[in-house]
Amino acid sequence: MCDHNNSEKMSLLDQYNSLLALLEPHLTERTFSILAIPRLINDNQYIGWYTLLEGQAVLLSEICNQSQKSKIEKTLQDRINDIEAVVKSMPITAEQQGFISSWLPRIKSLGNPIYVINDEPVIINNFEDPILPPAPPPVIPPKPFWRWWHFLLLALLLLGLFGLLWYLFCPYEKQKPAAQVAEPAITQPVEEKKPEPVVEPRKEEVEPVVKSTSEPTSKPTVVAPKSCIAREEIVSNSDAPKMVMIFDNSASMMFTLMESQAAINKFLNTDDLMSPEEAEAYIKRMTRLPNRLSSSKKVALASIDKIQANVDIALVTLSSCPVAQTTPFYSYDNRSKLKNKINRLKPLDNNSATPLYSGIKQASKMLDGVNRDDYILVISDGQDNCTKANICSLASKIATQQPRLKINIVDIAGKHKIDCVANKTGGKVYVAQSPAQIVAQMNSAVSSMNISKPLCE
Repeated sequence: MCDHNNSEKMSLLDQYNSLLALLEPHLTERTFSILAIPRLINDNQYIGWYTLLEGQAVLLSEICNQSQKSKIEKTLQDRINDIEAVVKSMPITAEQQGFISSWLPRIKSLGNPIYVINDEPVIINNFEDPILPPAPPPVIPPKPFWRWWHFLLLALLLLGLFGLLWYLFCPYEKQKPAAQVAEPAITQPVEEKKPEPVVEPRKEEVEPVVKSTSEPTSKPTVVAPKSCIAREEIVSNSDAPKMVMIFDNSASMMFTLMESQAAINKFLNTDDLMSPEEAEAYIKRMTRLPNRLSSSKKVALASIDKIQANVDIALVTLSSCPVAQTTPFYSYDNRSKLKNKINRLKPLDNNSATPLYSGIKQASKMLDGVNRDDYILVISDGQDNCTKANICSLASKIATQQPRLKINIVDIAGKHKIDCVANKTGGKVYVAQSPAQIVAQMNSAVSSMNISKPLCE
């Protein structure tokens, strides 16, 4: 309940909202998500806490799985570290810097309730005095060792020096080389036994060993083809991996890569009255090239050329509700048709949407993922806006039923809305928010699939 008579708590609530307004433009959406947003509800009698994360919230303290709990606690600490790092580089006044710094202990307070939504931590600020972890015990410097011991060390050094001089100049030691020189003469008769015929049969015994040890030398001839794909493997590729590329073709992919996510959010939420000319100019500015779609198509086409020739590729496009559109698998000889299809992608004008749940579900049904390694590559800038079905639960089901199906995600907007899909299937998330990042991250996403072998010459 919100006690309006408690002026201190109401002041802290106002300060916290100011803190969120300062931090949000400078943090990634993923990092900002750990800070729950307070709102006064029920005629301002209560404080409600909100988050953009979707799913069932549970208290971190109620999670019994210690491994899961430790992982979430690490995620929480990483996000707090990210906030502290960003604060140091924010272009703000010294007063604002001091204000944020004064709130950091309250964010890190052990007294704050921590909720978890799909393994993502969320901090509920209790506006109480911060409870911080105990400071580590002071490091007590060791007592100086160099006291009277230096006399003992000096004596030991002198003894060592005398020993060395004795070894070098002692007459007894000088006679030892002469004795050693004489030793070969004593052993000479033993060497005369070498021509004995007993040695000859041993050569035949050694020959099988030499043949067996020649096996490693033949390994390069076996390993070499594995670093490339022979043309014979393209013809008979029943056991070769397959890949489905899921491509976001929604209207949001038309946003330019030359504006920040904060500027795009402002554009989406603006309700300022503009003349038709001003509105048209604003839209052109926010969708100018290079945009998300043009850059993603360009890099996707280049990535297809890097995928090994015995891997068939299918395309799933996310264009409109309720379901995604699929294509058959394209063989190596027909990849030009696949590339032409990607090149012609263009968002629908009135019914554009992102049926991502449907796309991933259909792509998984097109692949084996049990008897062979199969792959899905998702290129998207957001989350599903066609259904409320839990995409993280779908990913868990896929991971159980198709354990050899890996899903990698290239996140064009850095929103981290569907990270769970990659995390649950053993894949990775690659964030790309500029043309250069899209090239680098797409290459990384394909390389991690281990399906980039060239044709054998």
